[in-house]
Amino acid sequence: MNAIRGIFGLIFKIYVGIVFIVTFLIFYIPILIFLSKDSWKRGAFKIHIIWCYAFRILAFFHVIFKKKAALPEGPYVIIANHSSYLDIFVMYSIMPTHPFLFLGKSEILNYPLFKTLFKRLNIPVFRKDRVKAAKSFIQAKNALKNGWSIVIFPEGTIPDEDWPKMIPFKEGAFKLAKSANVPIVPLTFTNNYKLLSDPECILGPARPGLSHVYLHEYISKEKVAELSAEELMNLSHDIINAPILATHPNLKS
Repeated sequence: MNAIRGIFGLIFKIYVGIVFIVTFLIFYIPILIFLSKDSWKRGAFKIHIIWCYAFRILAFFHVIFKKKAALPEGPYVIIANHSSYLDIFVMYSIMPTHPFLFLGKSEILNYPLFKTLFKRLNIPVFRKDRVKAAKSFIQAKNALKNGWSIVIFPEGTIPDEDWPKMIPFKEGAFKLAKSANVPIVPLTFTNNYKLLSDPECILGPARPGLSHVYLHEYISKEKVAELSAEELMNLSHDIINAPILATHPNLKS
């Protein structure tokens, strides 16, 4: 039975890959045009939203909020667990009201064409180069000052196993929020790994369905200023992890 599910999952992943490539090529030029001037970047963000809605509809992914708290006035730092590439596409369609940038690993720049869009709109982080990493931090802080929110996956990567079990957070997102004096908005994705597992996991789970999202109460600027980066990191980890442990009690051990 698992082998049959794996084969169907692989077929669905191929289909999703085709949908991604086709929609990417359709929206590539319009996005590139809007990224040609800094003053047009918010237009590029809006096209990303349309692109991601198109992708989700064609790939048969729908979002359901299991919890939907109010958002603070932007800008803010958005943090979430990371168990699937679907997390990125869901983000645009659940947080469309305030423009944001991704602070993401520089390995994304290895993908042709896509690297151009990512580098012009988002902020790559060169984790193995301290000087470049510091520059990325400054770039993110400046983006917040200019009214952009920042999305960070504090785990730093998609865990290799035991999805959706979370791995320890890194402090960067919380240092950024403190430095820029902005709120933190925590999100939890509890089942995206079932809808679209890592493509490298050939027979891993993949199927159309509902993405379950928890939009938690935000951590205010006052709370961000009051707590240390480590305390914010631990608090945020507990907030994001709570729905995962509730829906996957086997991970409590």
